Parts: sequence; C-alpha cells; structure tokens
Amino acid sequence: MVPVNGVFAAIAARDGQIAVQYLRAQGGATIANEAADGSSKIVYRTWPEFVAGLKAGPERYQERLYDPAIEIDGNIAYVWGRYTFEIDGNIHHCGYDHFDLVREEGRWKIANITWSSRTTGCEE
Repeated sequence: MVPVNGVFAAIAARDGQIAVQYLRAQGGATIANEAADGSSKIVYRTWPEFVAGLKAGPERYQERLYDPAIEIDGNIAYVWGRYTFEIDGNIHHCGYDHFDLVREEGRWKIANITWSSRTTGCEE
C-alpha cells in the first residue's frame, strides 16, 4: 500500500511531484467517467499529464479507499477497492480504483491506475 498511499498523499498535498517517486516511468492513468445521464467517456492520461493535474489550489482534496483487495504474485500485484473523492470534506465523486503494481529493484511502483468516476450513488 506504500505507493497507493503515496499517491493519495500527493493528491491531498496537491503536489504531483510527490507522486512521481511511486510511479513506474512506463504507464499511465485511465478514467472511466460515468455521467448522471448515463453517458460515459474513457480518458487516458500519461504520467506527466496525471502529475500536472495535481497542482496547488485553495480546495482541500482527500481520496478514501474502502476495504481494498490486495493480491500479490511474485513481482506483480494489484490493489482494488471502492473510493470516494472529497473536496473540502464533501464527496465530489466516487467509484472503484484499480492500481497495477510491479516490484523493481525491491520497490513497488504503480504501473497503471484505472478508476471509474461518477457523481451519483456515492456514500461513505
């Protein structure tokens, strides 16, 4: 959970450079956005785009992951679980996070993050 919690710390600090140490250079983020009207859109971000999106601002961000499933096989692992994303203490959106991890040179790094995102049906 170290790299996952590291990315959550980067989100809370609104500082993408904190996240860089936990990300494998080859990888990225995929978001499956679900609108309230039922429409959906898949968005891909490279790591530089993901990191650039974590920039300073007046709002307080916090992501919470509930009861994550963690599976490990040798040098690969995944973390999967329901999350909520809060802005200034209010739930903004929710969904499921999926982190793909690899262990290189004794350190776990995030190879990819995939998450769903919706604004309805979000409860803690």
